[in-house]
Order: sequence, then structure tokens, then C-alpha cells
Amino acid sequence: MEFKPLVVLTGPTAVGKTNLSIRLAKETGGEIISADSMQVYRHMDIGSAKIRPEQMQSVPHHLIDVLEPWEDFNVVTFQKLCKDAINEICESGRLPILTGGTGFYIQAALYDIDFTENEENRPYRKELEEIAANAGPAVLHEMLRKADPDSAEAIHANNVKRVIRALEFYRETGKRISEHNAVEREKQAAYRFCYFVLTQNRQTLYERIDSRVDAMISDGLVEEVNALREMGLHRGNGSMQGLGYKEILAYLEGETSLDEAVYRIKRDTRHFAKRQLTWFRREKDVIWIDKDRFSGDEEQILAFMKTKMKEKGI
Repeated sequence: MEFKPLVVLTGPTAVGKTNLSIRLAKETGGEIISADSMQVYRHMDIGSAKIRPEQMQSVPHHLIDVLEPWEDFNVVTFQKLCKDAINEICESGRLPILTGGTGFYIQAALYDIDFTENEENRPYRKELEEIAANAGPAVLHEMLRKADPDSAEAIHANNVKRVIRALEFYRETGKRISEHNAVEREKQAAYRFCYFVLTQNRQTLYERIDSRVDAMISDGLVEEVNALREMGLHRGNGSMQGLGYKEILAYLEGETSLDEAVYRIKRDTRHFAKRQLTWFRREKDVIWIDKDRFSGDEEQILAFMKTKMKEKGI
């Protein structure tokens, strides 16, 4: 069986994946597929650090601006859209380059993980949703920690949908979804692939995160979130739970000051970057690219990547 080629370029937020992916695509005849849980949404450009059309340098991009922010988006939807994009790119004789920082989505695509949907237990789901609404996400997350500690470690308390899904799975099957996913991860990859993780020293990364957040505020993040509010979006929408959006929403609703909101965005983004790196360290067959080892020289990094791709027959 001939496996389709796939290059993965990932790493923590603000590490510099976007520029490198553009250069790699231009040098290898590639097209980019976004592995980002926020850039799928239209009207959410600043807070998601979405690539602008003029930055794409004529490189085709997939899975950007494909949904309205009130529409649901989850790993199963991503998996289908990503698979369709990979097939389309390969059929055109070009190279798919999966780029973004959502490790769970990358894993789902790379190993074609089966997220078997059991028949919905609506009363139980409603019960869990009411707990989240009335007692708060932290209470729901503690329920998951007792039932499935590994899933609780992997799923943030604010990701209520995934917490509920994990609890539902446990109720329906008697098994932990983390164990199910661990078995799925042992599957053979669905592609002939190179899995690159871009990183750099933590202090520099954190400084880049802080600078990016300051730039988002200067570029109009507050105005962007306010426009979304005026479109009828609220904290109950999954899209509005994204980093940067929920904090600015709290500011606009008078719950906090702008300075406090910005502080929280920077703090929580640093925590997110740390969790991303923890996730990637658990993945197998990863090729780490420490920018500091290359003195940040993209020419050297690209040469290294192309050598590794050649070794894999890509």
C-alpha cells in the first residue's frame, strides 16, 4: 500500500511556525492545512493570530475561514476536513503541510484515530451541562479527574465540551477515553510523514508571547471581540472560549479591567505553550527543531527539514 506523504510542522504558540511553513511550502511545492482550533472561524482574525492573505505569498491555505463563529467545531469535524484537504492536495501532485499548534487535532489526522460516537445519552449530557452552568467548569473537571485522571490532565477545565464527552464515554462504556485514545495512538500512521516540532528557550518564547498579545491589543482585539458580541456571540459559544476572546469578553462585560484581561491572556497563553510542549513530548516519531541550535537561521532550519524529509522519501 502506498502511503500519501504528509509534513507536520507544529510547536508552541508564537514560536514562528507561520513564516517557516510558508517558506517550506514555497520550496517544496506544498500547500498548507491549518491545524488550529480557532483559525477555522470567520471574523476571528486578531485573537487567533490568523495569517492574512498578503502574508500567504500565494501559497494555498486550507481550513481557514471555513465556519461562522456560532457553528460547532470539534476534532471529528477537523479530521474529516483535514483528510479531504490532504487527498485534494496529493491528487494535484503537491505536498500537504499540516501546520498549527493543536496537538490533539494533529494526532487525530496523522493516525486516523477512531472517535467512535456512542449513542448520545441526552439526559446525562443535559445533567453535565447544568453542572457546568450552575456550579462551574471546575466542578465538572473534578468529576473527570476522579473518573479519568489522564484525561483530566490532558483536557483544560474550560473545554467543557471535551470534558463532557470524556465523562459520557466513561458512563457509556465503563472505560476511560484516555485508554481508548492510547490504543488508537498505537495505530500505524495513515501517512508517510515527517513530524517536526519547532521550539526555543522558554524565556525567549514567553517574551514573544507577551509581545504578540500587546500587538493584538494594538491591532484592535477589543474592537474585534466587541463586534462579535454585536453579532450575538456570547461566552456560551465554543469559539468565544478561545484564548484572548474570553478574557476580553469579561472586560467588555465589566467583570475586569483591561489591564487585568491583558495580564490573564499573557499568563494563560504561557501556560498553554507549556501544555503544548508537554503534549508534543509524549508523541512518537517527532523530530525536534530547537531554533537556538540553529541560531534562529531559517535557511539552516529549512535545509535540516528537507534533509529529514528526503530520508523519509518525501
